Amino acid sequence: MKFRLLAALCYCLHITSFATVILQYHHVSDTTPASTSISPSQFALHMQYLADNNFEVIALSSLMNSIKTQTALPNKSVVITFDDAYLDILTQGKPILDQHDYPFTIFINPGIVEQNSEHYLSWQQLKVMADDGVIIANHGMAHDSLIRIPDGMTMQQWLAKNTQSLLSAEKIIAEKTGQSWRYFAYPYGEYNPEIQQWIQDNNFVAFSQQSGAVGLSTNTTIIPRFPASQPYDQLPSLRDKLNALPFSIRVEAENQQTIFQQGESTSVSFKVDVDDFNPEQLNCYISGLGRQEIQWQGDEIFTINYSAALPTGRVRCNCTAPSISEPGRYYWFSKPWFILKENGEWFPL
Repeated sequence: MKFRLLAALCYCLHITSFATVILQYHHVSDTTPASTSISPSQFALHMQYLADNNFEVIALSSLMNSIKTQTALPNKSVVITFDDAYLDILTQGKPILDQHDYPFTIFINPGIVEQNSEHYLSWQQLKVMADDGVIIANHGMAHDSLIRIPDGMTMQQWLAKNTQSLLSAEKIIAEKTGQSWRYFAYPYGEYNPEIQQWIQDNNFVAFSQQSGAVGLSTNTTIIPRFPASQPYDQLPSLRDKLNALPFSIRVEAENQQTIFQQGESTSVSFKVDVDDFNPEQLNCYISGLGRQEIQWQGDEIFTINYSAALPTGRVRCNCTAPSISEPGRYYWFSKPWFILKENGEWFPL
């Protein structure tokens, strides 16, 4: 413990040289499904909170360039993203963003845009937004889950098919908007280690849906974003997320796996690469199970033996610890799992 505290005193000089939070939204509307929506009035409160508390909203490209060049950004920097190209992003969200001159990104599905639904942005609208500085990025051709391999196909065959889809979507976005960033948001936030390698092999960076702040050492195949729609849209929740620090935690070997049948995985281990917290103040919660007991193996590795079987569906383990050098701020790391039913069937999308 003495070593950890002494290391923290040295580390505090540069710990906050880079901490960026990415917010994830979908609908900005009072009439769309609550689980993917934030009301226009609440969204306005979010944006005003950023302005009132001196957060610097930056473009996603600025964040990615900083990671690529290992160049620090302002400590209180925020990136705003939307998934799925809903029309209300333009009609309800953009006017609020424009009041503050905030840049933002929309991850789109070209196959859905081309259906010309009245609920989605058109190519013409997306092109105007792109010309106005909005980043238009790749969310897959048709919002299909990447981890749900059809019967009769191998992982290699499935990824080969999805390579065509991924590159076709990127090509269409480039043709229609003039942009090609090779940024990809996982549909439903679902991925596994093989898909992470596939993303890297195709020269993309990928964004997930588990929580956490972004740092210079963040894995660019699973860049975290904080969901900011209901039920996580209240200002106290937003405040905690905006003040999060990137928790440098490594997940290695079998602990990288994300897909299990219920009852198949019983524990997980993490390796910590930061010393600016007291181990006894580390707390980890698993969705549906609550707070978990932590067992340390030395100063760097800790293990969680689940208190019960991980529930079916999309499950998260959120680990947080208060910073020693930055009182009031918390390191935040999230590990997702996608747990099938005991008979091997997938849970509903």
